[in-house]
Amino acid sequence: MEARQIPASGERLFASAEGDVEKEDGVLVIKRIRVNLRLKADPAHKATIDRVFGIFADRCPVYKTLKPAIDFRIELAIETPAP
Repeated sequence: MEARQIPASGERLFASAEGDVEKEDGVLVIKRIRVNLRLKADPAHKATIDRVFGIFADRCPVYKTLKPAIDFRIELAIETPAP
């Protein structure tokens, strides 16, 4: 976001994640990860935010490495910052 002049530092961007672990052949395996992102941003930037959100995961080396083995769900909520 910052590369597109949308502030995301400080307390503007918050992420939480949870996952599901299952046993396979007696070994614990991470099967699913759900990531919820909240961004405080001016609604006027929604088109840019949606565009960045649509491509950011595929530019992440960790995501690209784990994606074949783990089902990821990533959601973004945009909140209007307090005046």
